[in-house]
Amino acid sequence: MKFLDQAKIYVRSGAGGNGCVSFRREKFIEYGGPNGGNGGRGGDVVVTCVDNLNTLIDYRYQQHFFAKNGSPGMGKDRNGGDGDDIVIKVPPGTEILAEDNETIIAELLKPGDQTIIAKGGNGGFGNTHFKSPTNQAPRHANPGQLATEMTIWLRMKLIADAGLLGLPNAGKSTFLAAISKARPKIADYPFTTLHPNLGVVKVGEVDFVVADIPGLIEGAHEGAGLGVQFLGHVERCKVLLHLVDATEVSADVATAYRTVRNEIRAYSPDLAKRKEIVALSKCDALTPDVIAEKLAALQKAARKKPLVLSAVSGLGMKEALFALAREITAKTAAEKDALVEEKPWAP
Repeated sequence: MKFLDQAKIYVRSGAGGNGCVSFRREKFIEYGGPNGGNGGRGGDVVVTCVDNLNTLIDYRYQQHFFAKNGSPGMGKDRNGGDGDDIVIKVPPGTEILAEDNETIIAELLKPGDQTIIAKGGNGGFGNTHFKSPTNQAPRHANPGQLATEMTIWLRMKLIADAGLLGLPNAGKSTFLAAISKARPKIADYPFTTLHPNLGVVKVGEVDFVVADIPGLIEGAHEGAGLGVQFLGHVERCKVLLHLVDATEVSADVATAYRTVRNEIRAYSPDLAKRKEIVALSKCDALTPDVIAEKLAALQKAARKKPLVLSAVSGLGMKEALFALAREITAKTAAEKDALVEEKPWAP
């Protein structure tokens, strides 16, 4: 199945049915009066979150979604039937944006969440509704309300607890494959990863999800390489693991670190403030003296002590996983406390 995280679709709710103008015509009823029914209500456009989807690929092949119109009213006081809703199913973590692709209409984070983005039109009143002592034979009825139509964007952001960042070939996919059962493509050339990958990790009593996104290069926020289109998939992560390739010969580790940080900062200042763990990867290929030298340079650039990793030999992997687990546990506890303070329990 292809991975698609953004789709543009056109939706339209149902129009309300028209009210009916009708009168009783029975032979032996002298004062028949009006008996026109009301029109039915148009269907809504409903977006619902389901747990068996992980891509928006379905909306590449179908972009138009129309709810049913309400039926018109009829004589003998018969009201028109309501139109059926149209239900659009999306994966967890999907944002619904307006046509400008910036204004957020709704956000569906977990299965069962749903929202109505276009309400159906109300049905018009039939002439029976307008009957009164002073107007016993009304000859008018209301038309149904018009449908609501709009173009929207669906944008999926993977829901992961930890995100892997770094330049291309920094060892992110190798790290993910070593800690989980995920099998991302691994090769010795840049941009091997073309779409995000997820892996589930268990550390002690803590289970968490790790997201690996394609590497960033200088100018990514301006569209260089694969751009920053996949950075949205780590926006919801509680912690970021920034891998810096210790074997990179074209640039020093400090420059590599600053390049990625600059692109993150240009993409989102909020994401740049997220808790970050820095690690020097591929250290199995270097001598202890070279590792110490690069570690000192990276520590000076990052202003924090980096971890020393090798996904191939297993060096430092346990320490990295426990560091991620600690940050995720602390962030989860803080979010729960904030939720309790915002909505305190009341008997």
